[in-house]
Amino acid sequence: MHHLISALPKAELHVHLEGTLEPEMLLALAKRNQLSLPYDTPEAVLAARNFHDLPSFLRAYYAGTQVLVTEQDFYDLTYAYFERAAADNIVYVEPFFDPQAHTSRGVAFDTIISGICRAQLDAAAMLGVKSNLIMCFLRDMSAESAMQHLEMSIPFRHWIIGVGLDSDEKGNPPAKFPEVFAKARKLGYKLTMHCDVNRENSTQHIHQCLHLIDVDRIDHGINALESDELCATITERGLGLTVCPVSNRFCANNLTGKEIRKMLKKGMYVTINSDDPAYFRAYLSDNLQALADDDHFTADEIIMLIRNSFLASWLPDFLKRPYLMRIDQITRKFFTIAGAA
Repeated sequence: MHHLISALPKAELHVHLEGTLEPEMLLALAKRNQLSLPYDTPEAVLAARNFHDLPSFLRAYYAGTQVLVTEQDFYDLTYAYFERAAADNIVYVEPFFDPQAHTSRGVAFDTIISGICRAQLDAAAMLGVKSNLIMCFLRDMSAESAMQHLEMSIPFRHWIIGVGLDSDEKGNPPAKFPEVFAKARKLGYKLTMHCDVNRENSTQHIHQCLHLIDVDRIDHGINALESDELCATITERGLGLTVCPVSNRFCANNLTGKEIRKMLKKGMYVTINSDDPAYFRAYLSDNLQALADDDHFTADEIIMLIRNSFLASWLPDFLKRPYLMRIDQITRKFFTIAGAA
């Protein structure tokens, strides 16, 4: 299974660039920017990331963003993720970034996006990893702030494929942001929103995503299984669900493998992703391997999940097709060898 996972080209649709900030880079950027931190070794950084719930995770997450100050910082963060992605044979990514986490500290929007996009261009040229950027709004900030940042994004429209909604879901439903997402749709952006696992009013939030916001994809979305109507709507619309098993283990005390299998059997485009890999200590291949090792996912199931990541992506069909053909070629070779053995 390890060889199969390694050999197959993969797409990642749910990874927060700020969540890829490894301890070593955090310390290096703090030194570069002459910032004082309460720890001075990678081991101490990891110890400080010993969060126990979503609010404590978010505190650690946003504390880490403080070291991102210059365009070069955002470049280095993004390119380091793409290097790790290339090592996992990830060939396409739709990464998230959270501009409000930085502009609220005085970092200019163009500083953030220029560093990220320069890394995207270099990663495509030097690593063969292509990407399209998703700008997320922080749902625990105001709708007015989200609208302001949507306006800020317009000069950089050609660099951004869609917008999302993340951060603390409690008391911050999709219904808080309909005007923002309606305008984003008019600007030509694709739409997605986080509906985290086992949060308060999870199914209500998924319902709002589908019927009020009219999203093109849902991030996480496991709790849709609690409603036949939600599952039917998601399946009929062919919407992708970007599930993060190792991250789910933190929220639900397991990889939610049982739920992922149910989604596959219902014909839903469930995909596997890493979420915040520097915090959960698991990148995309690690998540797939965990499903194989801990929940005994078969080769057929792993292949289907990887195919789904391209099918649920926002690439045009003519660009999806070569990736899917490559998966089919490797799959045929894998089963031929397995049969011969």
